[in-house]
Amino acid sequence: MVVHDDDDWAEDRRPKTPWADSVIYELHVRGFTKRHPGIPEELRGTYAGLAHPAAIDHLKRLGVTAVELLPVHQFAHEDHLLRRGLHNYWGYNSIGYFAPHAAYSASGTAGQQVGEFKRMVRALHDAGIEVILDVVYNHTAEASELGPMLSLRGIDNRGYYRLQSDARRYADYTGCGNTLHVVQPNVLRLITDSLRYWVTEMGVDGFRFDLAAALARSMHDVDMLSPFLAVIAQDPVLRRVKLIAEPWDVGNGGYQVGAFPPLWTEWNDRYRDAVRDFWRGALPDVRDLGYRLTGSSDLYAWGGRRPYASVNFITAHDGFTLRDLVSYEQKHNEANGEGNRDGTSDNRAWNCGAEGESDDAGVNALRRRQLRNLLTTLLLSTGVPMLVAGDEMGRTQGGNNNAYCQDNEVSWVDWTLLEQPQWRGLTELTARVLALRHTHPVLRRRAFFSGRAQAPDGLRDLAWFTSQGAEMTEEDWYAPASTVGLYLSGRDIPGRDARGEPVTDDSFLAVLHAGGRPAGFRLPGPPWADAYELVLDTSREDQSAAPGTVHRGDTGLTVPARSLLLLRVRE
Repeated sequence: MVVHDDDDWAEDRRPKTPWADSVIYELHVRGFTKRHPGIPEELRGTYAGLAHPAAIDHLKRLGVTAVELLPVHQFAHEDHLLRRGLHNYWGYNSIGYFAPHAAYSASGTAGQQVGEFKRMVRALHDAGIEVILDVVYNHTAEASELGPMLSLRGIDNRGYYRLQSDARRYADYTGCGNTLHVVQPNVLRLITDSLRYWVTEMGVDGFRFDLAAALARSMHDVDMLSPFLAVIAQDPVLRRVKLIAEPWDVGNGGYQVGAFPPLWTEWNDRYRDAVRDFWRGALPDVRDLGYRLTGSSDLYAWGGRRPYASVNFITAHDGFTLRDLVSYEQKHNEANGEGNRDGTSDNRAWNCGAEGESDDAGVNALRRRQLRNLLTTLLLSTGVPMLVAGDEMGRTQGGNNNAYCQDNEVSWVDWTLLEQPQWRGLTELTARVLALRHTHPVLRRRAFFSGRAQAPDGLRDLAWFTSQGAEMTEEDWYAPASTVGLYLSGRDIPGRDARGEPVTDDSFLAVLHAGGRPAGFRLPGPPWADAYELVLDTSREDQSAAPGTVHRGDTGLTVPARSLLLLRVRE
């Protein structure tokens, strides 16, 4: 269908948020809006619903700078789901790379979805929020050689798909039955034409590429000089938008975290695993945690990339929600109709003493504290944080860690949670920590920490402390620890501000304690600080006001069990 549209976007103002200042919020157009009481019922589940002030107000109150939309290309439902009375909810089954998914349109499906999508983008831009699309160019809905014939297979099967040597079966690097042959010029042109269309005609600001390693394969191996990456790097439109790689696929050699070229940022699953393990008390040593909290220089510095190459996340659409991460240790995917065989079993989760929902007040209080720990850690870490819609208000999927086929209350955001004080408080904490992040450039560094002295007094831009107040030694890094202190100096931050002036900020000390009992921690004295003011304490259920307590340097304080303290240096 050809849609006539003479919109030139002349009045649109793209936010163009720098990577270092970005905070990503992953959401599903339908699931985010379907149950929102402030959105008119006829607009719920649609692009128009996401453009509604009630939806945008929540995003602005949180302080996120970009929404990352789960796939909105027209997609198809798999036969095996339809036979079970289910539907593909996530949308990773694309069939139309130039068409907004029609089911998300409130205004009609005869081309009206195009205009509605554009109005949504413009409304988000007006609110200062960028739009990033999760795109699926690695495979199509035609699935395996036993799947349906919908388009590319019937046009030129050998030209569009990677085939095995006998040419009867597909080479499947995606786990979805087929893999597009991106080395072929016509396939590469199809993808890049689609990308340019969504930028120039639909107004989007960037893309997250599902299973990006599959796109970077040349003949067989992943190749960072592949035609796809080379074309993106030289394209005058695409090289200027936000590019996020899911840096792996399911084929041999497909795990490529840290390997993509400088234009790209990456989902950093090593951050996810280290933070989960630390807060559940299963991290074998603190060395990995140190790298992850400070931008993962071990992964990205060698290639000339910056800390914001790391998109930090603890949860994503694929896996447990944050609340389920502290409520379940085993997946509970029975509703998917696959005998609970689908979804990962490597969840690195801790249920705080009871599997699933509990009536035990102590268990529930501990779970809420763990949620505060995980969210605060994510939002204070160097890199680009990514939140998942609903995690800030305790959304649960009942332990389902693969809800790709649950287009129902299992997956939709439950906005009634905000009526409950404990979950409203979690949302307020999220907004408060994000406001702190936006205010302090030391939390949004554009260059890696050096760890070297910045002045004759020996003060460094980054230092790590044991619970005794001593700087960590090489031996400490390779030992397990439940308590660690992280000092961030704001004295001399690399770079200049908008007026060309040096960037300076407050200095902070973060104390992370994953132990089950309170612990003592000795605050570093001069030259680190004469005194510290307590800014955040995740042990507190009520986060409505800053604690404000002042502690002298070189003295001890008690860190509550399983908590994170953030202290500001007082001169």
